[in-house]
Amino acid sequence: MAETETQNAQTTAIEFRSDVTVELVRSSAQDSDVVFAARVSTQGEKTLDAAQSGEDASEKRDKGLINYLMRDRHGTPFEHNSMTFYVQAPLFVFREFQRHRIASYNEESGRYRELRPVFYVPARERNLVQVGRPGAYEFIAGAPELSDLVQEEAKAAATQAYEAYQRMLAAGVAREVARIVLPLSLYSSMYVTMNARSLMNFLSLRTKRDDAKFPSFPQREIEMVAERMEDLWKPLMPMTAAAFDANGRVAP
Repeated sequence: MAETETQNAQTTAIEFRSDVTVELVRSSAQDSDVVFAARVSTQGEKTLDAAQSGEDASEKRDKGLINYLMRDRHGTPFEHNSMTFYVQAPLFVFREFQRHRIASYNEESGRYRELRPVFYVPARERNLVQVGRPGAYEFIAGAPELSDLVQEEAKAAATQAYEAYQRMLAAGVAREVARIVLPLSLYSSMYVTMNARSLMNFLSLRTKRDDAKFPSFPQREIEMVAERMEDLWKPLMPMTAAAFDANGRVAP
């Protein structure tokens, strides 16, 4: 009876989510960073003088320069800035994210802390059926019964796994060993720091947009992270973001 009560208590403590968290922690990123970096090639030390002769004229000139750099893929001026994001997402999203060797990552560790019982379950509107050929898959909703099946099986598997994790911890097993039973649906958290050029590269591959020059077919969950990062970036560098869209969302 006591064991059943303990298991029920553990089950109650488990949290299931269908979303992701993305927050901008700090940034040093603005369109002028791109402009000054580009103009140093022709103006040298004169770029240290931030005085502008006319606000409207210089804004038009800056937009033209940024669009030129984006269009002709002169990428390095877009690297002279920095953004740090805090991300909470399932482990399988992080494993895809960290394939992008264009950022600095620090993730929470299951060796040094007891992992929280928070697991991802797809929302009911998430398309579940995969059709098409490799490299060009599409996803469709499928029958409502499929969503019920995914909800039930995902929750049952996560619950069973976390209870096994807790039993091993209670028996004195090291955290780094006990964590091996936990599924990829477990949420983790990390800080990721990158510049605008790296972010545009990430967005070009991890968002599906009709206006993109090259099609991309990201998994929906990492696309959710990318969309939130883009929403936070655009107000920081509106000219750069507009040029990115206008030129087919191709990273320079």
